[in-house]
Amino acid sequence: MAGLPKVEITYCTRCRWLLRAAWTAQELLTTFESELGGVTLIPGTGGVFDVRVDEDTVWSRADEGRFPEMKELKRLVRDRVAPGRDLGHSDTPVKTR
Repeated sequence: MAGLPKVEITYCTRCRWLLRAAWTAQELLTTFESELGGVTLIPGTGGVFDVRVDEDTVWSRADEGRFPEMKELKRLVRDRVAPGRDLGHSDTPVKTR
């Protein structure tokens, strides 16, 4: 869909994170089916797992030291592509350890 934001997920092939990246893409496409213009998976190395909306990084495993909780990632993407949209149960706070 032309003009809609696009998500890129860069994942580490050596770490075998393709399935995690694909699942993340599926969750985002299901949640934001009319707000996204697509999700692209980009193979990388070095333990990378980054999520970008257009050119802006919304999650970097290197910066955060962990993978995002899906609720957390959906809120970050929502804030870029559909601000103010209710995500239902995904809007409840993520428990921190």
